[in-house]
Amino acid sequence: MSKESKITLAIVDDHPMVLEGLKSLIQSQENYQIYSFTKGTAFLDFITGNEVDLVLLDIVLSDGSGLDFCKSIKKLSPKTIVIGVSNQAERSIIFQLLQNGASGYILKNADSQEIISCIKEALNGKVVLSKEVQEIMLTQPVYSYELPKITKREKQILQSIAEGNTSAQIAEKLFISLITVETHRRNLLQKFKARNMIELVRIATENRLM
Repeated sequence: MSKESKITLAIVDDHPMVLEGLKSLIQSQENYQIYSFTKGTAFLDFITGNEVDLVLLDIVLSDGSGLDFCKSIKKLSPKTIVIGVSNQAERSIIFQLLQNGASGYILKNADSQEIISCIKEALNGKVVLSKEVQEIMLTQPVYSYELPKITKREKQILQSIAEGNTSAQIAEKLFISLITVETHRRNLLQKFKARNMIELVRIATENRLM
């Protein structure tokens, strides 16, 4: 098969092992020209001057959210097929990526055959979801996810939590009582339906609330 007839595929992931694993897997197929990127911004630069048939896009990148990059990719190159490849298994994130123009979502624990199958089906115009993603979409309640509104003080506390400060340090820094900080922390967990502070910070970071 000539180079001209090859499918141009890009992988955007900032984890070297994942990047190399996907690259090696897809290279086992003979009809792909593969490009890899560790930053979403680098891929956006690339796509402005190059045609890309399909991109495997991580959701959490060191220079931004894959949710936002998906929007930008579809704006710059509407014909490029975007498939999210991530460890993020929350229905709201999957749904948002699809709303932003993606044609599929694969969890990183999907097996090799499933990944290749999803790529081929997406190239044939189908919306593709790995088996576990299909189960998540079917079993979790359907609702329109809207980000909660947060106050200026809650935003300050979120930022401080993300920086690794303890409640006592936050109280001292913002000149408020320890009880007030703890109350805000509990309220933030409830607002974002987060199970813990790590998940809270991740959701806030992905949606650029800090």
